[in-house]
Amino acid sequence: QVQLVESGGGLVQPGGSLRLSCVVSVRTFGIWSVGWYRQAPGKQRELVAGISLSGNTNYGDSVKGRFTISRDNAKNTVFLEMNSLKPEDTAVYYCNGRLDSDWHITDRGFWGQGTQVTVSS
Repeated sequence: QVQLVESGGGLVQPGGSLRLSCVVSVRTFGIWSVGWYRQAPGKQRELVAGISLSGNTNYGDSVKGRFTISRDNAKNTVFLEMNSLKPEDTAVYYCNGRLDSDWHITDRGFWGQGTQVTVSS
């Protein structure tokens, strides 16, 4: 079974930064693509960023230029560096592990439990 555990969420002021981590418990992490999605109250879950097994990245339009996704295959970990945070970035952020990179399809793969990010002064 694949398990994903997120960490790094919290409360930050507008303009601040946070780094989220997702540890994926799987024997062959190198063949997995991993994405970050978020869901705010009353809104649909949306893609934040995804990184394929080869390192190709995709970003949601609202975070391009502010967020960076990366992976450390030696540590089975994917990171999401979030800069210039805005109140509208407030949401629960979920890590998703899958064997493809069709990020527009949300009902696929395995999910973590989520971590809350709140951007507020």
